[in-house]
Amino acid sequence: MSENTHPDRLDMASTDLVQHNIEALAVLFPNCVTETADGKAVDFDLLKQELNHQIIEGNKERYRLEWPGKREAIVTANLPTTKTLRPVREDSVDFDNTENLYIEGDNLEVLKLLQESYFGKIKLIYIDPPYNTGKDFVYKDNFAQDINEFKIDTGLLDAQNQRLVANPETSGRYHSDWLSMIYPRLKLSRNLLTDDGLIFISIDDNEVHNLRKICDEIFGPDNFVGIVTVIVKPEGRRYGHIAKTHEYILVIAKDSNECVLNEITVLGSDYQFYDQQGGFNVKGLRNRNVQAFNSLNRPNLRYPFYIDVANPDENGMFPVSTIEREGFIKVYPSEVNGLKSVWRWGHEKAELEKSKLAAYYGNDGEIRIFQKERKLTQMAKSVWNDKEIISNKGTAELQNLLGKGVFDFPKPINLLRKIIEIAASEDSIILDFFSGAGSTAHAAMQLNSEDGGTRKFIMVQLPEIINKESEAFKAGYRNICEIGKERIRRVGERIKGDLILKKASELDFNHERLANLDTGFRVYRLDESNMQDIYYRPQDYNQEQLEIFADNIKPDRTSDDLLAQVMIDWGLPLSYKIDQLSVSGKQVFQVAQNSLMACFDNTIDEMFAKEVAVYKPMRIVFRDKGFKNDTAKENVRQLLKQLSPETEMRVI
Repeated sequence: MSENTHPDRLDMASTDLVQHNIEALAVLFPNCVTETADGKAVDFDLLKQELNHQIIEGNKERYRLEWPGKREAIVTANLPTTKTLRPVREDSVDFDNTENLYIEGDNLEVLKLLQESYFGKIKLIYIDPPYNTGKDFVYKDNFAQDINEFKIDTGLLDAQNQRLVANPETSGRYHSDWLSMIYPRLKLSRNLLTDDGLIFISIDDNEVHNLRKICDEIFGPDNFVGIVTVIVKPEGRRYGHIAKTHEYILVIAKDSNECVLNEITVLGSDYQFYDQQGGFNVKGLRNRNVQAFNSLNRPNLRYPFYIDVANPDENGMFPVSTIEREGFIKVYPSEVNGLKSVWRWGHEKAELEKSKLAAYYGNDGEIRIFQKERKLTQMAKSVWNDKEIISNKGTAELQNLLGKGVFDFPKPINLLRKIIEIAASEDSIILDFFSGAGSTAHAAMQLNSEDGGTRKFIMVQLPEIINKESEAFKAGYRNICEIGKERIRRVGERIKGDLILKKASELDFNHERLANLDTGFRVYRLDESNMQDIYYRPQDYNQEQLEIFADNIKPDRTSDDLLAQVMIDWGLPLSYKIDQLSVSGKQVFQVAQNSLMACFDNTIDEMFAKEVAVYKPMRIVFRDKGFKNDTAKENVRQLLKQLSPETEMRVI
């Protein structure tokens, strides 16, 4: 039958017999039906092979993933962009000092803009892209179209120029469109990873097979680390003939020879006791499996410890020695059911790690020997089944912050914490370019507050318009970015407030941890370039038209806008600290001390050059029209060469 995108509406057209025949063939030979630019089609070479006992010569075979639009996807990744990021101070928190970023806009364009500033600097990338379930959306990346044509063709008429289109299962390019969307984004993200960096990608059954092949192609099959199965709905959900309870996370390394995955802390390891070295839990040293490891089978594990019962510590526990000493009590592992039991450690290990041992009197009056466990860690496993990382947990966490029904199924904080613990160090930069409700930022800030880390985050999210009938819209949110930003604001306030309360109640509070905690974030918004079109295409204008543009910068752009574009063009991280100075009565931006200075005021002259040269900046930039006159421009250049020879001067 012909495709009907509205099931309750008549097609008012006759049956598409070709499509009917293709669907009939797909039942018998599913491998012979493929996707083309025009929809489903039959691979006649494969069909001939299925109907013949001899090898049929067709296209040259090769092992690779192909789809209609792949070459265009590769070109799309390589196309340069003239767009820029404009700071939004009013939406930011502690803009001038924070090192965290929240970027609103199409993540493909944003990834291109980050190539210079963050090339090889991101330790961990986590993304939760559209799963291509047939009910969600994919990004349509057609940059050849005029913007108005794009809006008409897609039906997206909002001010944000969203690049989202529905991708129903009935689409002839169902998989191809998704592949064309994800391919250039992964290709660009690889450049941003450090040599030991990792990318974690959440996905489900619909595209996990294709995603694995794409990652093999972009990152290389040797850099595949593993697939984690995450139990997200223990009770299951109807999924064909099987109750679906899981999703996947693909783990890919930039270079598997360089990356090291950290062991993770076992949940529920709150400390029972404390001493001068910190908190610890206790684990009995006697082997509980007496039947398998009694003294007859492992005589080397049965030996005495010597306990100093005259000198208990602050917990009422006694020091343990492996060497006999006067006044110390000799203790063997106790007998169980008439069998002489054994220790879990051999004598040699006990001697090497005796500082981890202690003893105390049990309820039966017998002395117990135990091991002090400072931190419970283990290697990450391929199946994650924990009630703290199920989907409903993430929903409840966000509801606690923003109210009910604001966002569907955000990722749980403990899932992201686990990923960050495994893949990042305490000072890493973490990128999420499908950031949704901001769970990754939440997890990074929470971890920093607990262990004193200085992890930085970069969140990227398209400002998808919120349905007017939704609870989020009723609560005042107009796009997903507003939800993400508000969540991070509230989380930051809560975390900082909790630390301040802890400071007031604990004498041994770590004041440096509070001082270093960064709960702010700079908001940037993707927009067209700050420069007039003539800046990029002067050949399209004649001399009379050129006179219209007295300035090559658009009139609605601020100094903050210009600084952001200069930082991007010069490859400086957008997280660098920004100070504002007054030099010779003019506003000057100082980025990362002397890394960059910028002044976009007018009437720049020789006096200004002499004063700013004292700072000896590595780079300095002005507006081309900002000088007092052409003579002043050249004099400023020469003065800087003379007074600060290491300074590189540029104009925009």
